[in-house]
Amino acid sequence: MNLLDELRALDPRDPGRWPLPVRVGAVAAAFLALTLLGGYLLVWNEQRPELQRHQDEEQHLRQEFRTKHAKAVNLDVYRQQLKDIERSFGALLRQLPGKTEVPNLLVDISQTGLAAGLEEKLFQPQPEQKKDFYAELPIKIRLSGSYHQFGEFVSGIAALPRIVTLHDIDIKPDNKDAYDQLSLELTAKTYRYLEEDEIAAGEADKKSDVAHRPKPAG
Repeated sequence: MNLLDELRALDPRDPGRWPLPVRVGAVAAAFLALTLLGGYLLVWNEQRPELQRHQDEEQHLRQEFRTKHAKAVNLDVYRQQLKDIERSFGALLRQLPGKTEVPNLLVDISQTGLAAGLEEKLFQPQPEQKKDFYAELPIKIRLSGSYHQFGEFVSGIAALPRIVTLHDIDIKPDNKDAYDQLSLELTAKTYRYLEEDEIAAGEADKKSDVAHRPKPAG
């Protein structure tokens, strides 16, 4: 009887009657299988969190690479866009008067109303309000005239070379006996760019305010 026939003739319910070499081989095979299974489960349970961490890190690095690659590919486009923005900003900045030009601009605003045939009843510049890189100069204005003259005034303001915006517009009858005689009240706002020393002073004031701000209790 060959080995294969002997193995087929073995009774699995009575391993004690198996030949000694077969019993030794079966025990060795079972021991090897249990060792491999135990080692696999032990290593898997211990290494699984680290494996997951590395997989997450790989996904993060892949996404970061894709993002940086897209930026690198479009770098020239971004540079051109930045140049366009700088040009647009510079064009707007040139429309803001400097400190020495403000008095002439106020005269231009007043003359625009007079040129439209309006009667100027109030022209009162308010304290300027400083922002990040510019200052806002509000002017309280009250004029008397007709709708047509008001339209000419607004068109004239829009045609000025400097930026002037109109706010809080209120039109009401100026004289109940004259239906076409109206009163126009508004706030005109013009703007000027801050000089470098003014910007520096503003930054210093902000830092001083933060330094002297009381800390929250606790």
